[in-house]
Amino acid sequence: MENKGSDEVEKLKTKFLSAWHNVKYSWALKLKTSFSRNSPVFLLGKCYHFKVEDEEGLMDPCDETSEEDFILGNVEDFRKDFTSRIWLTYREEFPPMPGSTLTSDCGWGCMLRAGQMMLAQALMLHFMGRDWTWSEALTLQPLDTKTRTTTAAKRLVASLETSLQGSHNSLDQRPKSVHQAQAQGSAEEADEHLKEMYHRTLVSWFGDSPSAQLGLHRLVRLGLSMGKQAGDWYGPAVVAHILKKAVEEAMDPGLAGITAYVSQDCTVYSADVMDSHREPKDRQASDSPQNNQPAPPSSRAVIILVPVRLGGEKTNPDYFNFTKSILSLEYCIGIIGGKPKQACYFVGFQDDSLIYMDPHYCQSFVDVSTSDFPLQSYHCPSPKKMPFHKMDPSCTIGFYSRSAQDFEKIRQELSKVLQPSAKEKYPAFTFVQGHGRDYDLSAGLTPEKREWPFIRDPRRTVTTAGDFVLL
Repeated sequence: MENKGSDEVEKLKTKFLSAWHNVKYSWALKLKTSFSRNSPVFLLGKCYHFKVEDEEGLMDPCDETSEEDFILGNVEDFRKDFTSRIWLTYREEFPPMPGSTLTSDCGWGCMLRAGQMMLAQALMLHFMGRDWTWSEALTLQPLDTKTRTTTAAKRLVASLETSLQGSHNSLDQRPKSVHQAQAQGSAEEADEHLKEMYHRTLVSWFGDSPSAQLGLHRLVRLGLSMGKQAGDWYGPAVVAHILKKAVEEAMDPGLAGITAYVSQDCTVYSADVMDSHREPKDRQASDSPQNNQPAPPSSRAVIILVPVRLGGEKTNPDYFNFTKSILSLEYCIGIIGGKPKQACYFVGFQDDSLIYMDPHYCQSFVDVSTSDFPLQSYHCPSPKKMPFHKMDPSCTIGFYSRSAQDFEKIRQELSKVLQPSAKEKYPAFTFVQGHGRDYDLSAGLTPEKREWPFIRDPRRTVTTAGDFVLL
């Protein structure tokens, strides 16, 4: 009886903490994000300019422009591009997490959500290309504080009233296959229709149910084998390995044409990436969905994830320009990191500020198993900015490589970007020819330990910090 009572108390504590987090992260303060009219804005490899000329010449100089002034230059193009990215945030009232009674990830799942957003960007490049934008992107309204705060308070009361009731049953999610898209009308209409099918299917893969291919439940389950549980803090390096396993184990035929690679000790081994590009015999390219730039039949695309540390206690300012160079590349899928213990997804920059998507916003569960589930809550109409100096040094950089030929171009271009400046002592990461095993990095380690989270030669003496090896 005593154990039963203790369990009930723990359940009540969990429910109360979840309810409090749901309220805390539902207060969507409508802060104005300012952008300079005189400086270019970079968003995942695309450049936008907000400065325009009027009939009499240049407009009067103005240092800052808020969201209400988004009518200048090609600001609308920027807004449409930003809003078209997949936005994944805290959710509540979903089926319990594996090995837990938690039905919300508020307060602990932000790095997993940031990782999902970076993975979603890779899949968008894979299926729809970088130029795709959502037709309804400009119809979304900025987040409203009043209504969100009111509903959050109501949710707290309801959650406490039902704190000891049973949890929700798991949902059987069956994402609609992208193969079902039918070409209708003109070639352009057919292509647009196909990409909308990709869009909806892609979002469904990230649904909050145990059966979602790349959903939070799947990521948490994979994290259990790495010593992480629902409610724990997940670092950017750990999330990189979880994402890799999630992509590799995905069973949907639509994901057969893509895999993931995680670098070791800030080193990308070219031969390992080339091996990843080769299609396994048991997953032929004929099972892969068509995309706008099809890869050769004998290859598959690779998501390259590179966990790095850009400094000691704080991000070294010498790496600011490097970060800008990375985010200026179209095959870059962004950076997951953030402030200390507060993760976010970096997608661009302007001057000395990073542009990011924020997962710290609690939204209600959406059943993505229905054919017409709403997409609005998976797109963010409000970009945020953060000074470079506030960026936590621990982060994971992502790239998308469509084919072996693309990887060779990426390697050559990144090798130039990675050349250390006069101030930098070491590049953020390096490319090395050959396989990782050729360098005896895993000598004496079991197969399980080889995955976690960095592999290093036990004969080397290094200083470690968190998930990272400091050279």
